[in-house]
Amino acid sequence: MLATVLSYVLCLYGLVHQAFLLCLVPEQLPANTVDHQQFLGKWYFKAAVGQREADIERFKVMDNMWINMEEPVNDTLLVTGQMRIGDDCIKQTWTYHILPERHDVVLEGMPRQRTLLWSGKWANCPECIIIQEVKQPLKETDSEDSLNRYFLYTRQSDVNHEVVKVFLNNLACHNASASVRLPQEKEFCT
Repeated sequence: MLATVLSYVLCLYGLVHQAFLLCLVPEQLPANTVDHQQFLGKWYFKAAVGQREADIERFKVMDNMWINMEEPVNDTLLVTGQMRIGDDCIKQTWTYHILPERHDVVLEGMPRQRTLLWSGKWANCPECIIIQEVKQPLKETDSEDSLNRYFLYTRQSDVNHEVVKVFLNNLACHNASASVRLPQEKEFCT
């Protein structure tokens, strides 16, 4: 009973907190119902935001990155990334599965991780997509997720800096202020 009351109080607190701070909430794009064709093709990685520095640390060494998203078979997304780290190009591939009963996509080999898709309109960029990666707490007694980070991807390599600024500010309003913007000073990998 106490747990139920506490959950209601926390929910009410969250609603009141949102009302007073006027934090904008992004529109989720449910992976099991949205048209996947709109996500296929090339995307440029612009920024990462997390609640902790550890969530985004690995992206601080990158100069630039782009991904190509394909759907080789129904309900599977194949994402190939090209990352520039120093003078080196690193290629990595991820396979995501779309399950009919879930709103997120499931990264192959990472059963504890949820990957959510959000509309780029939240960053004033209808041609953008926001991807959130969340891992459940390592222990049942932990109150925070062990990973919670957001990525901003755009269709063009040279997006208006205001888009990135809005993305960072909106997430800062949700207590996610550790961030990194990729400088894109070097040539993109091919």
